[in-house]
Amino acid sequence: MKRTIFDASQLELNDRVVAIKRVSKTVKGGRTMRFSALVVVGDGNGHVGAGLGKAGEVPEAIRKGKEAAVKNMVAVPVDENNSIPHDLIGKFGSASVLLKRANEGTGVIAGGPARAVLELAGIKNIHSKSLGSNNKTNVVLATIEGLTRLKTPEEVAKLRGKSVEEILG
Repeated sequence: MKRTIFDASQLELNDRVVAIKRVSKTVKGGRTMRFSALVVVGDGNGHVGAGLGKAGEVPEAIRKGKEAAVKNMVAVPVDENNSIPHDLIGKFGSASVLLKRANEGTGVIAGGPARAVLELAGIKNIHSKSLGSNNKTNVVLATIEGLTRLKTPEEVAKLRGKSVEEILG
């Protein structure tokens, strides 16, 4: 996946906690409990990222997850009716997420983890279906992987050496 580094201080970031898990490690003296938080951040204008934070307390895990998400932000191309330029399937691990463009007024039709990513990316009209594994972390990362592979008609035209009108037909 191509990662783009953004200056987070310039962006108005919103964050959403997708999952909090209690994890334990068995040591000589017994089990040590910690918390793992999956956090998605985005500006609602084509930038989104996800991060995982682990700590002894929930607020600290969320803070660490948010910092990791800001470091992993990517740019997402959005077309004129706040949808994606073309359909595709994003894959990460055994999770796959089908992303289909939609007409104006459709809204975000997506499951919980994918919905968080799509809404924070600023996509307003999209059909989405989670396929394969329903592990929240992998679904979020599969959605982001799919969004990073999106190409605008201008990029495709430049790659093929044609005009945008020839590409769109």
